[in-house]
Amino acid sequence: MAAATINRYAAVHDAVHTGAYTEERQREAAHAAAKNGIMLSPGRGFPAYFHDPDEVPGEFADAGLPGAERYGLEGAFWLYGDIDEWLDDPERRTLLLEAQRSMESVPSLLGVSGHLLTIARRPGAP
Repeated sequence: MAAATINRYAAVHDAVHTGAYTEERQREAAHAAAKNGIMLSPGRGFPAYFHDPDEVPGEFADAGLPGAERYGLEGAFWLYGDIDEWLDDPERRTLLLEAQRSMESVPSLLGVSGHLLTIARRPGAP
């Protein structure tokens, strides 16, 4: 089983990154999502539930899938100003992906990634 989730802190990071953090309604919505997981985007966007990085393994265990592993999909790199240039250049993209793979499961860094991928196998499955 695999689940992709939006990180609880993604709205705050994104609002600062895009400059929307200067808008009071956006700032309040982002901080509300960080606090309770419920994102009600003012203006653009969509309502969603944002997970705390530590919630999902428990949800997997409750569903009979213990031992879930988490991966930060973007890490902090999605917040870098020149990320598109890195991704457009094959050599730099390879280096960037190598860097992200080296720390994609570090628990202290999961909260900075915009999205998480959680994976678990049914007990006894190959």
